[in-house]
Amino acid sequence: MLTMGANEVDEAVASAVALLRPAVGRDWVGTNAGGLEWSCRRTAEHIITDLVVYAARLAGRTQSPNTRLNITLAGATGLTPADKEAREEDVNSGILDVIAATGALLTAAIRTAPRDARAFHPAPFRSANREGFAAMGIAEVLLHTHDIAEGLGLPYQPPAHLAEFALTRIFPHVRPGPDHWRTLLWATGRADLPGRARLTEWSWYNNLVLDTERLRLECVTPAAAADLSAGGTGGFDWIGGGPFEGTREAAGMAWKAYEEGVLRPEFGLYILVRREDDRAVGGMGFHGAPDEEGRAKVGYDLAEAARGNGYATEALRALAEWALARDDVQSLFATVEPHNTPSQGVLARAGFVPVNTEPAQPTDPARPTDPARPIDPARPIDPAEVGLQAYELRDRTLN
Repeated sequence: MLTMGANEVDEAVASAVALLRPAVGRDWVGTNAGGLEWSCRRTAEHIITDLVVYAARLAGRTQSPNTRLNITLAGATGLTPADKEAREEDVNSGILDVIAATGALLTAAIRTAPRDARAFHPAPFRSANREGFAAMGIAEVLLHTHDIAEGLGLPYQPPAHLAEFALTRIFPHVRPGPDHWRTLLWATGRADLPGRARLTEWSWYNNLVLDTERLRLECVTPAAAADLSAGGTGGFDWIGGGPFEGTREAAGMAWKAYEEGVLRPEFGLYILVRREDDRAVGGMGFHGAPDEEGRAKVGYDLAEAARGNGYATEALRALAEWALARDDVQSLFATVEPHNTPSQGVLARAGFVPVNTEPAQPTDPARPTDPARPIDPARPIDPAEVGLQAYELRDRTLN
């Protein structure tokens, strides 16, 4: 069962405080934190800032990028005690107390936020949900504790499932490895991995959400994809009869792409969520990233109880408009059974048109025609598409 991340934030903070508490008597001000230019003291204060900013944004549902949260820790030089004669050891210990307190604030914000709550975060689609803020908080705590530990010469090996939580929520583009913690360090430019070049630039990715009048199209994370493909809900509240088989199959495709390190999450699976009650009604998405010609295949299905309401048409229009506004997408196509008139109607209302194709060559019965394009000897044929009608959309201005 998927978790929202509150317990994992608690555990990450506890692991950081437990590691650093015995080292409060060390010189945190004069020692750099690992490969950072910051001191260990400043890095610890940065953890505090991250935790309280994430908690404030999520709790307040901050949507505007112009809303600034400037956190001042007692003075220009950082967090200082009320007692001017306090020892550095006491200051460092106090910082750990504040890390624990601000971690609790983020945990509370995650636990009390509804499933559909989102707040501003710039990377990369301008918002994050409660799992995204949990994953970012976990990553900040684990990684900067690693930096401090490296500076102070302390061994640090956090629980592997915490690194896995972050990787499967905000690093969907990173191929997983057998060691989740080592993979997270590599993904953030902090370590080497065999067979992979060391990163000098990196970013995390919160999931993309597209809004329509009645729906939200929520791109699934690798964690949600794994849960859906294994028979779970993916963290969504489904109407009766959902998710349908096609959604689970698409989730399995997304998880496989993640395992192979080829997932481009915005070209994966989206769950269609009804805005009025936050109930999931179906799935829609891409069969992969655009090919070298800029063509991307789309597919969709709805739970039976949601059919006949125009949801698929509404969602497909939004997804197509988003995709065709990109420079790397020139056309979209879909295939449908000739007798499936409701699905053909969805495609037609979204602006797709049937594609004229050549019949299969009678002299080569072993190579049936892909209905989306003429026979191309260099292109392998997908037997699953034989006999299906193809539809295509190229216009960038949709009706």
